[in-house]
Amino acid sequence: MNITRASGFTALIAASAIVLSGCAANETGGAAPEETEGAPSLEGTLVGAGASSQQSAQEAWVAAFQDANPEVTVEYDPSGSGAGRDTFIAGGSAFAGSDRAFNDEEIAAGEFGRCVPESGIVEIPAYVSPIAVIFNLEGVDSLNLDPATIAGIFAGTITNWNDEAIASQNEGVELPDLAITPVHRADDSGTTENFTGYLFEAAGDVWTAEPDGVWPFESGEAAQGTSGVVDAVTNGTGTIGYADASRAGDLGTVAVKVGDEYVPFSPEAAAAVVDASPFVEGRTEGDLAIELDRATDASGVYPVVLVSYLIGCVEYQDAADAELVSAYFSYIISEEGQQAAAEAAGSAPISDTLRERATAAVELIG
Repeated sequence: MNITRASGFTALIAASAIVLSGCAANETGGAAPEETEGAPSLEGTLVGAGASSQQSAQEAWVAAFQDANPEVTVEYDPSGSGAGRDTFIAGGSAFAGSDRAFNDEEIAAGEFGRCVPESGIVEIPAYVSPIAVIFNLEGVDSLNLDPATIAGIFAGTITNWNDEAIASQNEGVELPDLAITPVHRADDSGTTENFTGYLFEAAGDVWTAEPDGVWPFESGEAAQGTSGVVDAVTNGTGTIGYADASRAGDLGTVAVKVGDEYVPFSPEAAAAVVDASPFVEGRTEGDLAIELDRATDASGVYPVVLVSYLIGCVEYQDAADAELVSAYFSYIISEEGQQAAAEAAGSAPISDTLRERATAAVELIG
């Protein structure tokens, strides 16, 4: 990947932000979108910002899209979901990536910088991925943990790796007498909101803080962005954290108890909970926010999952933005785009049913 600095961003983006652009399709292995014969060629610069969980997928999408549209430059700043939403609101980007949809209050405010006022937004669940609970414990590659134990570890009430709550679920595993260091995001993060949402719904007796993108406790170690959490867990001893599963690498991972079984993360298990969950009520035709059922006990479902959205305007003030966003979103939700993300990031391709709804939402953009 060529990494350049984004231009035209507002002061909301830190000077150290990196922008992913100019990748070649053969670097990612993803299929390039085919240009329609006789269709006018696209040109210009498309600026997006947001979820760092999408970083690997965005690299693949940018590479393939630019390969098919050589007069287009796509810049995506993986600054985090909160920063991405703020940038989109302020008009510093034409689209946002976010690990949560805008809430009702934010939508009611109706302030989205590049959108025609009161025209509304589209929110498309385009990146579905398990959130891996990752840890660094010498000689241990995997652990079984139920929701209450995970919640206790991150809330700071379970503080040692040989605690009976952990040992009782992992017979035969040699657990050290070692302090647990939980690592959480320092920034406003959609991954954090999804993770705390799971803890609140599945282990509410232990985890009493309501879901939020901002970590609710002072305990533990804070790290910036997905990369920061992965680095802190990797370089620590007895550390545990949470991150998009595409970034788990060689770290130990947790199989989560669902019903009577322990389920390791996988794209298929993550996709199962998404397809079983309803859309949020009261949203517009193009707003496909999903209400995830994280407390499910269905067999084979991995409930620690994030659904990351592409967010754009229904009507842009600049027709050039509309044209580029529509084309880019269309590629991302296509079978080719979803397969490129699956190969690059291990995400779960959206179902045909969800693709049909997403296609209708993209067609609203103008």
